[in-house]
Amino acid sequence: MTVVKTTVLVLDAAEPAELADFYAALLDAETRQGDDPDFLEIVGDAGVRLAIRRDRGYAPPSWPRPETSQQAHLRILVERGEMDAAERELIELGARPLDTKDNGGPRDTRIYSDPAGHSFTLAVRM
Repeated sequence: MTVVKTTVLVLDAAEPAELADFYAALLDAETRQGDDPDFLEIVGDAGVRLAIRRDRGYAPPSWPRPETSQQAHLRILVERGEMDAAERELIELGARPLDTKDNGGPRDTRIYSDPAGHSFTLAVRM
């Protein structure tokens, strides 16, 4: 007998509906709510699966961390020619750039925070 397994990355937030709206719009996905109103899933046609869970004592993560450890984060992939357009869309949806020290030209990765403060990377698809 095989037990079917899947994974989903769960992000904590003070306001899960707002963060779910952000990621659903960004990933062209839909938000689903089950019996628990404090747990929302974002599901997309391209296999995207993410969840947001209410944490009443939520404090946003810090980036960069002083000890330079890498936190778990999302890596959102785009085609090389779509990086600038994707960045404009992210900012319009409420993301904030985190790596502004090197804005001198094209880059293959750019780091942002979502509206709840989780860092994520926008990267060129390989």
